Amino acid sequence: MSRTSRRREAPWIQRNARYLIAAIASVGALGTAYLTALKLLGDPASCAAGCGQVLSSPYATVFGLPLTLFGFLAYTSMGLMALAPLVISPDRNRELRQNLENWTWQLLFVGAAAMTVFSAYLMYLLAAEIQAVCPYCITSAVLSVSLLALTLLGRSWDDVGQVMFTGVLVSMVTLVGTLGIYSGINNPVTAETSSVPGEPGDPITTTSGQSEIALAQHLTNIGAKMYGAWWCPHCNDQKQLFGKEAAAQITYIECDPGGQNPQTALCQANSDNVAGYPTWEINGEYYGGTQTLEQLADASGYQGSRDFRN
Repeated sequence: MSRTSRRREAPWIQRNARYLIAAIASVGALGTAYLTALKLLGDPASCAAGCGQVLSSPYATVFGLPLTLFGFLAYTSMGLMALAPLVISPDRNRELRQNLENWTWQLLFVGAAAMTVFSAYLMYLLAAEIQAVCPYCITSAVLSVSLLALTLLGRSWDDVGQVMFTGVLVSMVTLVGTLGIYSGINNPVTAETSSVPGEPGDPITTTSGQSEIALAQHLTNIGAKMYGAWWCPHCNDQKQLFGKEAAAQITYIECDPGGQNPQTALCQANSDNVAGYPTWEINGEYYGGTQTLEQLADASGYQGSRDFRN
């Protein structure tokens, strides 16, 4: 029987699995690249509803880098491994191509299994901890499961038992590693807090001038509110712009149930407008992300001195 006949006998899924994996990985890479850009630019509020809340959460950063950046690298690696053997002509170097196919199938399976387990844990965090619906996160989980299915169905595995053993081992290592990475968040050490309600562990180190205090009083008088969470670094950045004295006078709404004096019902009632933290509500309008004091003054109609220090 000729090689052509054997190739025709191969199921459709096996003949096209690598192309499908590369296509799915490309979609995942584009999505995570977009989310990484939003995270690095500090503009999570422009993301879809619920997505901004996820990007602003402590779970969105690993080793000081956006989690989505690691997702982008994972999807890109899967795409490259899927296509790598295809660039080698079987007529010129059949042995090299065969070896590369064998190695990349193993790596594709390991990568897909790890991504699926990690995505499953993120789905748990969405439901139990962050309590938000993120379309991008759910889509990424579906893509990960699809990659795992294609790696299993896209090849005739010689030893299914060995594959299952490898899958269980990879899943255990991934889960233990994930729990270790997030252990500091899931079991936070009690930090010394300042007198400003809802302030995260890092205290406000800047001091307020008369202009900052006057702006804070003006914002409070007109009913302006700042929605945030105790773990949100951008919320702390916002308070640093006001300074310690002025930050104590703004109306701050703590949205995390684990924060100080939480007002989760109010946050949930405004969930369509509060997509990320901080979000300001001023005169019926919502402004997402860290705002400069000049921007807050303009939005609120502040007429006082603008000799801001920070």
